[in-house]
Amino acid sequence: MFFTSETLSPAPLLVMAGMLLMACSGLPGLMLARHDGWGQKIATLLMLVGSATGGAGSLLTLLSATSQRYAVDSGFLLGETQWGVDPLSAFFLIPLFLIAGSCALYAVGYFPEAKHPSTAPRLTFFFGLLAASVALVFTARDGILFLVAWEVMALSSYFAMTTEDQKKEVQEAGLLFLIAAHMGTLALFAHFSLLRGESATFAFPVAGTLDGAALSATAIFLTAVVGFGFKAGIMPFHIWLPSAHAAAPSHVSALMSGVIIKTGIYGIVRVTSFYHLPPSWWGMTLLALGIVSAVAGVLFAIGQHDLKRLLAYHSIENIGIITMGIGLALMGRSSGKLPLELLGMGGALFHVLNHAIFKGLLFLGAGSVIHAAGTREIDLMGGIAKRLPLTGLFFLVGAAAICGLPPLNGFVSEYLIYLGLFRGVSGIGTMVTTGVPLMALAIPALALVGGLALACFVKGYGIVFLGTPRREVPTQPHEAGMSMLFPMGLLALLCVLIGLFPQGVVRLLGSAVTAALPGSRQTVTGLTALIPLGWITVMGLMLTLVGTVIALLALRRRPGGVTTTVTWGCGYLRPTPRMQYTASSFAGMLVELFGTLLRPRRHAPKLTGPFPAPAGFSSHVPEAVLELLYLPILKKGNELLMPLRKLQHGQIPLYILYIFVTVIVLLALAP
Repeated sequence: MFFTSETLSPAPLLVMAGMLLMACSGLPGLMLARHDGWGQKIATLLMLVGSATGGAGSLLTLLSATSQRYAVDSGFLLGETQWGVDPLSAFFLIPLFLIAGSCALYAVGYFPEAKHPSTAPRLTFFFGLLAASVALVFTARDGILFLVAWEVMALSSYFAMTTEDQKKEVQEAGLLFLIAAHMGTLALFAHFSLLRGESATFAFPVAGTLDGAALSATAIFLTAVVGFGFKAGIMPFHIWLPSAHAAAPSHVSALMSGVIIKTGIYGIVRVTSFYHLPPSWWGMTLLALGIVSAVAGVLFAIGQHDLKRLLAYHSIENIGIITMGIGLALMGRSSGKLPLELLGMGGALFHVLNHAIFKGLLFLGAGSVIHAAGTREIDLMGGIAKRLPLTGLFFLVGAAAICGLPPLNGFVSEYLIYLGLFRGVSGIGTMVTTGVPLMALAIPALALVGGLALACFVKGYGIVFLGTPRREVPTQPHEAGMSMLFPMGLLALLCVLIGLFPQGVVRLLGSAVTAALPGSRQTVTGLTALIPLGWITVMGLMLTLVGTVIALLALRRRPGGVTTTVTWGCGYLRPTPRMQYTASSFAGMLVELFGTLLRPRRHAPKLTGPFPAPAGFSSHVPEAVLELLYLPILKKGNELLMPLRKLQHGQIPLYILYIFVTVIVLLALAP
């Protein structure tokens, strides 16, 4: 493999070096002895160096606002392909290198090779390959290389998430992931074939050079929404996401939720950037899908009993928020409204970064809790904050950030989208009439999402970290080691710093928005003028000061003698942990209110006689879209296609004949 164009400049060279270091990081672990853990330690070092190197190259690209594209001759493998780095790629690479490095360090304490000698080397290898393949997805510049990287990403994700494949739930989650991944890939095959017919080459077109009014543009856009929507987890293409994120090791879940699902967002942004004037219905479609994903995602999260499934549904919610921003930007682009373009795309890309940080933090925090408590079931936890105070503090920061509360980073990116929506609604006379009602609907929908997210994390944090333990455990939970605490602390610190001082991110954001919206004028200046950055910092510092003062006063007023007793039992003489809220009881009213969508299932006992026997009650919220939509369709399709299974005789000569006939037909149809 060699570059056929000019020599690599420093920034792309650093990105490529980081990508190669991550790809090779797991090789030592496959060859060295496994009892001493040196393979994992070397892999971690290579991942950290690769993350730092690639991150430096990405920052240089964003600061210089330059784009480089290179022709790469891969010989007989793929022929000549194209690879490159521009500000849009660089902005998506930043969270990749940050989260991948943090997760690699976290894995040393969470999944040590000394305790898992048979599975840790495999997991370490595929984790590095997964991170590198995601980087290649962000930097591929033609359809062939992109699809190869996409498939490597899918397969390495599968092998990483199914590390504990002795568990039935992991096997089922892995199978569902593969099915969904390849359904999306089929749509992408059609997408890149159509795109090649439009531009006469598999190389990505220059931004802003294609005509959005062409008939082929509609098919290209729709196949992109389906293909990339499956990976991003946009409803109703999200069916794989809850089970996959729950079944994977926690640091793999953090990478999948924080970064990998963003490859779908990247694909949608990249494809729409090819068109200089997209139709207005493109933006309206994405805005509508975003509203559905955000609202439904947080509603399903409220009904969960599994801590990691709860976080997984919040990924769907936040993908919906990002999609709303992209839809708003495209609506502004089609109507010539620059503020809507900048605020919509700026808020969407800003939320890509913010979501990677706080969702990575939450999954790492959940991994620490599960590592200590030995279960993912929320109802079996309680009082964890007393035993894991630092984990509890970091998780609280991530929970506040994902709810969009100031002065944390989640507030800033959502605020940009709010500003764009309000500007769109206030400009009724100059906007397309079909778009204004949808934007008006998006505003209360986004507010509803914030309120429901807050309720969900009050439930999750309160039941898991507060109260008293709900069961006896053989060993008392204890705080995680530094290899797990340091990544969580770093991500929590970034949540605070970005929330208080968003100016630095906005500067980097400007060049990425320009690449996503070709032809936009004065992007950095325009964003700065539209966002009250100074007031965000002032108000954030004031809130921080007020909170600090209240905390100090509370500590000062604490009585000298502290006694330990049970929580007040509302007048009951013998309160027990069973009297605390459960996940079902806390969320019962909200689940009932939205029962038409959530379809909750309750398993209540039949009580007979004046002295009924002891009985139990349980309830759960199923994956309604999968069970009520996809599975019936797949079952019917299986019945209809059953006769075709007669073609599978298991005889190799017949399969060779099938291939031969197919080749002959393709040659006959070739122009």
